[in-house]
Amino acid sequence: MDIEKKIELIKRKPTEELLTEENLRRLLEVGAPLQHYIGFEISGYIHLGTGLMAGGAKIADLQKAGVKTRVFLADWHSWINDKLGGDLETIQKVALTYFKEGMKQSIKVMGGDPDKVEFVLASEILEKGDYWQTVIDISKNVTLSRVMRSITIMGRQMREAVDFAKLIYPMMQVADIFYQGVTIAHAGMDQRKAHVIAIEVAQKLKYHPLEWKGEKLKPVALHHHLLLGLQEPPVWPIESEEQFKELKTQMKMSKSKPYSAVFIHDSPEEIRQKLRKAFCPAREVKYNPVLDWTEYIVFREEPTEFTIHRPAKFGGDVTYTTFEELKKDFAEGKLHPLDLKNAVAEYLIELLKPVRDYFEKHPEPLELMKEIKITR
Repeated sequence: MDIEKKIELIKRKPTEELLTEENLRRLLEVGAPLQHYIGFEISGYIHLGTGLMAGGAKIADLQKAGVKTRVFLADWHSWINDKLGGDLETIQKVALTYFKEGMKQSIKVMGGDPDKVEFVLASEILEKGDYWQTVIDISKNVTLSRVMRSITIMGRQMREAVDFAKLIYPMMQVADIFYQGVTIAHAGMDQRKAHVIAIEVAQKLKYHPLEWKGEKLKPVALHHHLLLGLQEPPVWPIESEEQFKELKTQMKMSKSKPYSAVFIHDSPEEIRQKLRKAFCPAREVKYNPVLDWTEYIVFREEPTEFTIHRPAKFGGDVTYTTFEELKKDFAEGKLHPLDLKNAVAEYLIELLKPVRDYFEKHPEPLELMKEIKITR
């Protein structure tokens, strides 16, 4: 595969930002090893944003482009951020059972090869002494005010009181990149601040810089789209793109709000119920979660055939091959929200069938999750 084709695969949906395409092209041209990673806090059930967008879809693309892929099970980071009651032992148990297996199945349904993904528990590297040299090295190149701005990657506003451990978190996230020799750091758009720090300090580091043939390299930062949650926005109508950006973190799927998300092992009836209740205003194409899911899950690859079944009196069945065709009909009122919701629900039911089948045959991870306190 030539370089341009590889870049095209890495840039396509659900990628929203690549920092930078020029740097990626250079890494490909000089033949530097391409090591990807995406880190996940262990915080509860896996929803479509984590399983299909963050994991499956982009990992599948990267594998096709010849990139070595890695999932980083961030147990210490989850502990710092008080996930699963802040119990490190519980976090590690969930990481190596439910979360690891759930991500493998998610990667598979999106066309990736889970056997070619390396799963690394964060504590396996964090407990090595020279990891912390890297944390200190990075910290000496970053101001306190910059760190304070970066803690918003954990979903916290700067004005909130935070314990000191949370100030270490962004520096650990940057250190994870360099310590693992990562050239393609991958996350949602909400993790952008830490990745920008990594790019800025890359050529200043003494401990574990990215080096290739005697040159210090900058990592590439790959940011995927964050799927909207199915719930109504806290403010409606949304008046501007600026207001939407401010509300977006409140609109994303949440494990603590079950009807905002579809989980990878939800039953067909649960999926239908959640989509029926979903916020999907007629003719609204800008801030519509069901359309958002349609674009990034159903029409991730185009052309594709997506058939919406409806009674003859409402126009009969209609098949779309591109998202723009569907979006145009929805905007003009030719496609009813309920018909779209039903079609997306059936698509997800079929897509996630292998995941449900896996957990029916291997119920232990889900049984464990029923005993766990999911805090947020």
